[in-house]
Amino acid sequence: MHKTLLAASAVLIALSGAAYAQTTIVTQDPVTTNSTVVLPGEVRTYVMEQSVPSVSYQGDIAVGTALPDTVEVHTVDGYDDYAYTVVNDRRVIVNPQTRTVIQVLE
Repeated sequence: MHKTLLAASAVLIALSGAAYAQTTIVTQDPVTTNSTVVLPGEVRTYVMEQSVPSVSYQGDIAVGTALPDTVEVHTVDGYDDYAYTVVNDRRVIVNPQTRTVIQVLE
């Protein structure tokens, strides 16, 4: 009887630990904070060093704006999650899959 009670207690303790672990929140890069994306420093440096022509665009360039297919975006070497372009003389970093602006560099 004591062995059964001891085994049942061990099972309950193990199950409560599994239930607790399910409340863990996992975040992934890039981290978004008030519509500002925290980029790896290497990405920003790479984009600032590149020489690409500026493209004219009739509209607001802001975080969340999806660029049309007519605007050429360039990949960031070593960082598949980031691309960039220069629009209206402003460097922008975009999501290469959605073409959405994730940061406007000043």
